[in-house]
Amino acid sequence: MKRLFLLFLCFITINIHAQNSDVRLLSKIYADSSASKDKTAKIFSASVAPISLVTPAAMLVVGLIKKDSVLIHNGLKTGGSILLTTVVSVGLKYAVSRTRPFNEYPLLFRAKVSASSYSFPSEHTSSAFSTATSLSLAYPKWYVIAPAYLWACGAAYSRMYLGVHYPTDVLAGAVIGTACSFLSFKIEKWLITKKHRR
Repeated sequence: MKRLFLLFLCFITINIHAQNSDVRLLSKIYADSSASKDKTAKIFSASVAPISLVTPAAMLVVGLIKKDSVLIHNGLKTGGSILLTTVVSVGLKYAVSRTRPFNEYPLLFRAKVSASSYSFPSEHTSSAFSTATSLSLAYPKWYVIAPAYLWACGAAYSRMYLGVHYPTDVLAGAVIGTACSFLSFKIEKWLITKKHRR
């Protein structure tokens, strides 16, 4: 019983320390504020939904027009990856129910953009990293990978800068988006291999 109590105390201490580290890091990012940075952050943040939707749609449309089966498959895998990422992210949001930083610490942060529901994980970040990873897996060239991940990192940073996510929300979003993309591409490869074996 004594060991269990000590383990519980350790867990609480680690949790409090992690939360404090999260708040301290977010405070540093949030404090570095200016009108031009606010505008840039808002552009990055607002770009996530349209880019994540248009990317697979454009790949599918162009693939169908050109009758390019590789492009069609890449569009389907990218769309599947983003869909899987959204389901996982939204599911975790409601399972964890973490309060947004501007609600938890109203004296430290204010939301510079509107944000609803819960904080963990960052759905914007997961979608951005899912899109960037899918493009990088489909077209493993430096001129695709570098801008894709620069955009995803910019989107992730913007969510903290705008005061709507903690650093751990963003980190979790990046991991989820990347993992879902790898999983989506792996599943498609497995299905093709299985089809050829028949």
